[in-house]
Amino acid sequence: MDASLIGLWYFGMFAADNKKVVRTMETMHDRLTVRTKVGGIARYENDYYHQISSDTKSVPGNPWFICTLWLAQWYIATATTEQHLNQALDLIQWAAERTLTSGVMAEQVHPFTNAPLSVSPLTWSHATYVATILEYRKKIQELADD
Repeated sequence: MDASLIGLWYFGMFAADNKKVVRTMETMHDRLTVRTKVGGIARYENDYYHQISSDTKSVPGNPWFICTLWLAQWYIATATTEQHLNQALDLIQWAAERTLTSGVMAEQVHPFTNAPLSVSPLTWSHATYVATILEYRKKIQELADD
């Protein structure tokens, strides 16, 4: 399982609510969630890049800002009520809580300590955060207009 499968719907190949996409995204959530107090979504199963833990059942890889926010973007895309946006908001808050006090976002975070790992700052993390916030705000407006 690889978080980049978001591209199947994000780039318009399939609708976000397509049955196969829904199953893929649910499987992504199940298999790439970091099951420590840190949480977040790994890049892919058994990701060895800056690997901290060999317990791939609990830590399939380190949590990445972009991968976690990609899942939030899917929740936003498929939300039909404001309440459905809560899952996305939880992931947006996850990212905000792991941003350094300077506002810097790293590439990934340590799955046990929340410490930044790898490149920091990573523009891609920041850009994905901004894009997710914009998508969230747009969806709230669309739902309010309905």
